[in-house]
Amino acid sequence: MRICLLEDDLELGRSLQALLQNADHDVMWLRRIADARLWIAEGGFDAVVMDLGLPDGDGMELLRSVRRNHRKLPLLVITARDAIEDRLDGLDGGADDYLVKPFAGSELLARLRAVVRRSQGDEAADQPAEWQLRDLVLDEPRMEVRRGQERVPLSRTEFSLLLTLIKLPDRVVTRRQLENRAPCQMDGRSLDVHISNLRRKIGEGYIRTVRGVGYLVERQ
Repeated sequence: MRICLLEDDLELGRSLQALLQNADHDVMWLRRIADARLWIAEGGFDAVVMDLGLPDGDGMELLRSVRRNHRKLPLLVITARDAIEDRLDGLDGGADDYLVKPFAGSELLARLRAVVRRSQGDEAADQPAEWQLRDLVLDEPRMEVRRGQERVPLSRTEFSLLLTLIKLPDRVVTRRQLENRAPCQMDGRSLDVHISNLRRKIGEGYIRTVRGVGYLVERQ
């Protein structure tokens, strides 16, 4: 998973980053609310692990803001605030779980897995199995694209990029978001190549370039 870790304490931050990386997660460690707002808005994270006591603002306000704007993003709070009122405020403010310092690393990993599982279960229940864009139909479970009765052969990466765009119709998806959500390591040049191949296979007129920003698909 790609994890956003928000913790201002240097020693604890290094320790948590190493713990998560040793569990095969990709970790972006941030220490300021301003940086967290910027990177979380870009998208591409599977979960956020965040402290509440931060040097440049109110962690609770950030928590509520992230929950409003990213309704299904798993949020795990780690904090020294152990009063029952603080725990209730955190959970009511949008945290999926609330872990009081000090804690065992194994417990953090277990709770993180649990909140991500729950979010994925909710997402699967809410979303359709098929997505349609004009005459194209994407079958997500089968990873197939059809135009009428004809199957359009796409690679796993091409399918993932098209699915990301179709799930956000009429919205610009940034290049960074597409790179982060691809199933393989990707940079700007390889993204352009994959988009070009995707257009060649599904036809022109589906994916529009927003120069210097990213791409979008339009319903009509």
